[in-house]
Amino acid sequence: MKQAIMIAATGSGCGKTTITCALLELLKRKFSKVSSFKCGPDYIDPMFHREVLKVPCRNLDLFFSDAFQLKKLFEADNDSDINVVEGVMGLYDGLSPENNEASSYRIACALDIPIILVVDARGMGHSLIALIKGFLDMDDEHRINGVILNRISGTYAEKISPVIERELGIQVVGSMPITGNVLESRHLGLKLPHEKEHLSEIIKENAKLLNESLNLEKLLAISAIDKADNNTANSHPLFFEKPFTDVKIAVARDEAFCFYYEDNLKVLREAGAELVFFSPLRDVGLPKGISGLILYGGYPELYAKELSENTSLIQDIRSKLNNNMPVLAECGGFMYLHENLITEDGAAFPMVGVVKGACRFTGHLVRFGYASYTDKEHIFLPEGTDSIRGHEFHYFESDYPGSDLTAVKPAGGNSFSSSHLSRFGCIGFPHLYYPSNPELARSFLMSQTLA
Repeated sequence: MKQAIMIAATGSGCGKTTITCALLELLKRKFSKVSSFKCGPDYIDPMFHREVLKVPCRNLDLFFSDAFQLKKLFEADNDSDINVVEGVMGLYDGLSPENNEASSYRIACALDIPIILVVDARGMGHSLIALIKGFLDMDDEHRINGVILNRISGTYAEKISPVIERELGIQVVGSMPITGNVLESRHLGLKLPHEKEHLSEIIKENAKLLNESLNLEKLLAISAIDKADNNTANSHPLFFEKPFTDVKIAVARDEAFCFYYEDNLKVLREAGAELVFFSPLRDVGLPKGISGLILYGGYPELYAKELSENTSLIQDIRSKLNNNMPVLAECGGFMYLHENLITEDGAAFPMVGVVKGACRFTGHLVRFGYASYTDKEHIFLPEGTDSIRGHEFHYFESDYPGSDLTAVKPAGGNSFSSSHLSRFGCIGFPHLYYPSNPELARSFLMSQTLA
């Protein structure tokens, strides 16, 4: 790894993803290999990165991983010319309002990389000085090395930039005008890339606008992290020294089921799984020769009619699960396994039916945020390795959400019951992060021998 940089911001909605995608578009024209990462438990922003680079984007999270594992994940198989890490929320926002634990800032410190701060300059003049100064004053490790002003006219950026540099000693490396194309949001984050018409052209237009003011040489000078001991092209297995099984696993992946962590797939592959992707929207049956099934999250409610009408696949899944095919299903995948999915307009759509009752839209967040999930009865996870980390973010609730996992929130210690476990798998609302306990992958893959 030769260069790396974090694009962070003063808060959510400041344009981090818009700026990051525009920057990735510019960097891929200059470098042969560009990699990107996203801080926090975010599935949607990485899709936009992948849309630009055509390679997977991986997540970095200091609740899911300790600093040592985080750096290993960042460095694994990484021979890119430059790495761009997009922050989450505001730079110092983490697990608790009391400190910056697990924030983008702490991730930058753990990775030993510099930060470019995106500042939403709408409706601000000299107050920009006070805002940026506050962020610099909290920067104990002097990570913030540059600023990008967003939603500001080119003329005003030219006037305020030298003032910022003179009074604060921080470089303004670029700006984005108010006319830049904004990526739209919905309740779980940005709208998905395939929902944005002409997305590639929009990103290219934003890149053109950013390029008009961006001092790329300054940015690249800031991002240089080449060190004598920085041997990051590490192909050594991260989770298992060698595969312990050899099985074929079907993984749902299409517009309805698109929320997954790249490193979850890496854990499964290192354990010996051959992953075969299929579409619950379009495929009439599960892939041949599979020993297990994974249904990750997404937006099944947006495609409830199409999913419900694919009865041949539903019958195939129902038959195999009723005959103890091992399964992992989370959030949207869990919703799909119910007898009925009731959408926002009150319409009920029949689904797979291996979970009794319905999953219905509530109009509000049911549960939100990080948690540690423990299998206290060792139904699925072995004793001594019976806890795994994850998060929840859903507006739907189940008649039978399950109670086999005990979830504990990191801030405040509140707990609740969650999920259905058996020796053949785990299904429920939590999005689980396998690197926080790779034994989940072992339990899942070894359960294939019991089916």
